[in-house]
Amino acid sequence: MNRTAAVRLGVFLLAAFALVAVLLALLPPSTSGRGPALGADGAKGAPAPAFTVRELGERDHELTVASAALGRQGRVRVLLPEGWTPGSGPWPLLYLLNGCCQSDYAAWITKGDAARLTSGHRAIVAVPESGAVGFYSDWREGPGWETFHLTEVRRILERDYGAGDRRAVAGLSMGGFGAMSYAARHPGMFQAAASFSGVLHTRDGNGGVDWLLERNGEHSVRLWGPPQDPEWAAHNPADLTGELREVRLFVSCGDGSPGPLDAPSTGRDEGEASLLGQSVTFAERARASGAEVTADFYGPGTHTWPYWRRGLERALPMLMDTIGATV
Repeated sequence: MNRTAAVRLGVFLLAAFALVAVLLALLPPSTSGRGPALGADGAKGAPAPAFTVRELGERDHELTVASAALGRQGRVRVLLPEGWTPGSGPWPLLYLLNGCCQSDYAAWITKGDAARLTSGHRAIVAVPESGAVGFYSDWREGPGWETFHLTEVRRILERDYGAGDRRAVAGLSMGGFGAMSYAARHPGMFQAAASFSGVLHTRDGNGGVDWLLERNGEHSVRLWGPPQDPEWAAHNPADLTGELREVRLFVSCGDGSPGPLDAPSTGRDEGEASLLGQSVTFAERARASGAEVTADFYGPGTHTWPYWRRGLERALPMLMDTIGATV
């Protein structure tokens, strides 16, 4: 081979290797019935991302995180326990997850009274941003909420705030889905989980997922693919109860009729009634799988904050006791 031909061959091979590298980088991550592949401590190998802190009160921090998973900055409110100081720990950790369509990502604090309800417990409380309809998943075409919450935010809380490996998770509506889906998809990461009026059976007539997404200009194909795709079952709490045998569970929901915490003019809430059916199915399947379930199907009550505040207050003793966050 002459010198000119050898040079051309070398250039061709370099270009081919570069093209292969680009194509591999563009491939979507592999998916399965569990969440992103995590190490023994529940972490990917990457270090915690950079963030800034705004102190809103003695125990209330707002973090702005440079999130690779979201492709933008993400926010987290962190409520610190009494006695917390930099370098202290390990502290138990409670995630509080939002419902859909919230304009205020910190609604658990501003509407749910979470700061007061958790003030006596020796645990860090994290309220992360989750998107209007993020559905606590790494989207096929979109942001990686699951990785943001369970890898990036968790690593920050462990490295910079002293969070340990005793964890609980609770959420309302879409956040109830997130709590049970996260606990099931990441065995061993959470020891307790609670759902208040949660979306717990996304494959029961679609569980209202498409309706919520379309209202916000999204489509479920970008989230989990077409309805027959295995990713629907791989994220659906009612299909994952076998992974929750070692997790203590709390499930609450109203029946949609006006209740004691509603205004006198309140009408029937069909959405809450539908979620009650999903919650009952989930609780029955979880018990049949061997999980310890506390069910609070309290009858009259709508899909509103007074019932979710009460639900958190009722669930907190179990959640905090399980992770060792004594009062």
